[in-house]
Amino acid sequence: MPTLNKIRTALRGEQRVTPPDPSLRRLRTALTVFFALDGFLFAGWVVRIPSIKERTGASAGALGLALLGVSAGAVAVMMLTGRLCRRFGSHPVTVVTAAVMCLGIALPPFAHSALALGLVLLVFGAAYGGINVAMNSAAVDLVAALRRPVMPSFHAAYSVGGMLGAGLGGLVAGQLPVTGHLLLLAVVGLVVTAVAGRALLSHPAPRPPEAARSAAPAGPKPPVRGRGLVVVLGLIALCSSYGEGALADWGALHLQQDVGVGVGTAAVGYSIFALAMTAGRLSGTALLERLGRTRTLVLGGATAAAGMLLASLAPALWAVLVGFALTGLGLANIFPVAIGRAGELTGPGGVAAASTFGYGGMLLGPPAIGLLADRFSLPAALTTVAALAAMAALIAGVTGGGARTARGARGVTEAG
Repeated sequence: MPTLNKIRTALRGEQRVTPPDPSLRRLRTALTVFFALDGFLFAGWVVRIPSIKERTGASAGALGLALLGVSAGAVAVMMLTGRLCRRFGSHPVTVVTAAVMCLGIALPPFAHSALALGLVLLVFGAAYGGINVAMNSAAVDLVAALRRPVMPSFHAAYSVGGMLGAGLGGLVAGQLPVTGHLLLLAVVGLVVTAVAGRALLSHPAPRPPEAARSAAPAGPKPPVRGRGLVVVLGLIALCSSYGEGALADWGALHLQQDVGVGVGTAAVGYSIFALAMTAGRLSGTALLERLGRTRTLVLGGATAAAGMLLASLAPALWAVLVGFALTGLGLANIFPVAIGRAGELTGPGGVAAASTFGYGGMLLGPPAIGLLADRFSLPAALTTVAALAAMAALIAGVTGGGARTARGARGVTEAG
């Protein structure tokens, strides 16, 4: 009977699930800390932007141009970071970029003009873009070694870190000057980087299982196809991050201006979106194991599209808040799944390329919504979030979510 069971298992393409290596568990913990640190530092910086504006004396327009330094720095180094990861390994690059980000967050209070602030933010943005490529590349290697779709859990850690960073910033804003707050974040970040970095550097990047390597196609033709799929996955990531950026900048204003609520209630709207996204990512692994990659992407895009249509067009507060929650749940796993699959296809270069598309969507969303709101209305402009979420679902459905996928802990492949 044992032999018969083995034959049945082989015919089904399944493999016996073995407990993860303790070193992989430690590696997962260290990577989770870096994802949380990234969100914590970025949110800590964002909540002090008003104080930085006052300190520099910059106009709204000048501040907006200076803030582009973060985006420009991030986009400029993402592809370079992919090459550095291939050469030196994703673990050392993750630690170095985290340290630079910790140092970079302390610099804005020392800028006394919008121009100086923009130059300083280039450094901070470069580190932010670099660590996102490096740690996602490291996560892709770990996911392959664990043989479980745990990528959403890392992005959930980023979301939790962001909420903690924003919450701490709100608490200390009236107690600490901006210089003291950001220096404190830098010190805390460097300590965390030293501790988690030691664990990360003590473990080399895990190699994927033999089955995964032997299943990979060889020859000159598949890499071209792989690069084409990375572009497709990048477009899916762009559609998702467009919605994230749009809601972060325009969600509260929509509640105030179009629904007619107060400032406090308007702030709750984005909190509901962020909490729903975090919950969606925490449950992302179970969802992927149950549905597979393609269905998860299609369901997520469709849910976000329906939620954003409700949030954009409904006149009642409760309906808008329900719409925000559905949008957060729908968008939650689209970006991490797309980035993870791009890394599986072409390694750190795929992560870098798809991340660049995704970050571009986050940059494109807020100004595009603003231009459309001027020409039509804010509710009409926000329906573009629903349109792009639906497009992400359509692309995933047509392409099979980036071709064949490993499903769950058992290594079962599925086409769509």
